[in-house]
Amino acid sequence: MKLFHQLLVAPAALGLLAPVAANATELNINGVSDYAATGEQVTSITQFSDVYPTDWAYQALSNLIERYGCVAGYPNGTYRGNRAMTRFEAAALLNACLDRVTEVTDELKRLMKEFEKELAILKGRVDGLEARVGELEATQFSTTTKLKGQATFVIGANSFGGDARQGLADVAGIVNSNGIVGEKRADAAAALSGATTFNYDLRLFLDTSFTGKDLLRTMLRGGNFGDSAYGGGGYVGLDALETAFEEGSPNNVVVNRLWYQFPIGSNFTATIGGRVRQDDMLAVWPSAYPSDTVLDFFTYAGAPQTYNLQLGAGGGLSWESNDFSISANYVSGNGGNSTPGVADTNAFLRDADDCGGIATDCASSSGTVQIAYAPENWGLAAAYNYASGNNGAGIYSGNGTPTANLFSSLGTTNSFGLSAWWTPEEAGWIPSISAGWGYNSVDISNADFGGGFGSIDGATSQSWYVGLQWADAFMKGNTLGMAVGQPTFVTSWDNDSFINDGSDFVADGNYAWEWWYQFQVTDNISVTPALYYLSRPLGYATNNLEGDSDGTFNNFGGLVKTTFKF
Repeated sequence: MKLFHQLLVAPAALGLLAPVAANATELNINGVSDYAATGEQVTSITQFSDVYPTDWAYQALSNLIERYGCVAGYPNGTYRGNRAMTRFEAAALLNACLDRVTEVTDELKRLMKEFEKELAILKGRVDGLEARVGELEATQFSTTTKLKGQATFVIGANSFGGDARQGLADVAGIVNSNGIVGEKRADAAAALSGATTFNYDLRLFLDTSFTGKDLLRTMLRGGNFGDSAYGGGGYVGLDALETAFEEGSPNNVVVNRLWYQFPIGSNFTATIGGRVRQDDMLAVWPSAYPSDTVLDFFTYAGAPQTYNLQLGAGGGLSWESNDFSISANYVSGNGGNSTPGVADTNAFLRDADDCGGIATDCASSSGTVQIAYAPENWGLAAAYNYASGNNGAGIYSGNGTPTANLFSSLGTTNSFGLSAWWTPEEAGWIPSISAGWGYNSVDISNADFGGGFGSIDGATSQSWYVGLQWADAFMKGNTLGMAVGQPTFVTSWDNDSFINDGSDFVADGNYAWEWWYQFQVTDNISVTPALYYLSRPLGYATNNLEGDSDGTFNNFGGLVKTTFKF
């Protein structure tokens, strides 16, 4: 018996003997001895015929017998656990246990003597550790804040193919502003975005908790993807990587996030911040794909317009109970600007940075409601989003075709997203499966292109994806993934502009694929080579040169991404 066991038994002994001592005439020592003599000492609880595993004290009784050997039964092989204990029986049981304590105490003293030198060394080490802990506590950064970081290196390049040629829309800046009319797109794209690049991204997370249940997150970020094709500003916007999304000015460390989250009661969570993102306020992210990101489009659960990850001033509330959740949030991308205003109806004169406010006509508003059911390894989610794309909210070049992005930026969009995911309980050859679909309706309200080009009343667009991921692929800790889908593409529009012949069908589709394998080198370092292919990344704008209706244009790329977490 360990020392602390002795300390536990001693008060019990005094408690049992106290009432006995109060009336010594009631205690017959010979009777105690007689009782102890008639009791049958047992070595296993199975020797008692009236004790069953379903009894509430079964385990406790078993421990007393097998560990300490100080429980006796009656001569007939019973324990009579429901019978009241007399003082004689209590004294006999206590006497047997105290004998065992005395034996263990003598053994403990012998062991302490034998290992006296080793115990002295251990004590010295403990004292040293206590001193070091005291020093760390005195010099620590903060008693409430933890610092985590992630640094990412990306080396990669793009190649382009096809025979499509540039048209008037390219020179006008609707598609891009590179090259001349009639030039092959593959050549113009290679001239703008064909070089091999080495980019980096750094994220520092300062997580602070004042109560143990709340969270104040400050995220600092810097990198140099701004001039890279992977930043979304190249000839093909769909080359954008999630690693580069919302990075900010090249080689400058900026405050990317600043928000506070706290519980309200047992089921509600509130989030508010001056730099908070839509997904920071969702109770569930509706996808198991990917564990390591490549193309940005595949990180939106198939519905980039619905889950547009708007960043700005905002707040949200979520409720969770029995795997069900409901989330509602609002973000104003221009919430830090005090000048309210109305965005210009001319698509080429609009400037979302010259006005703002919260819930104004120029707020760059994004409002989201999500309902989800997410047990341990699968889930379903449906979401609705309203975005004022005419002043900055909604999709961008990294998750839609140029035509879809243009229409999204001309008016307000109501969008819907459906997502589902499933993960196997054990790693193996069966992958996790994630799928999602998005539908968007843009109200453009006669947005004027200017120059006599005409106006557009409205448009619809869609998107979808399927992602597969194999955990512990080929080697424990490594992950294999692939995804296929269609980034946001226009399906129809109402207009009398020069860019459509009046038909309902719009040939704006494009397929995207990605394949990657993550090597988990250590717990904190991973290396991920990846390949991706875009079959028609410019969609409808691929053939905007008159007489060139059958031209093709595609994009193939590869990269190696190294991630350090600390």
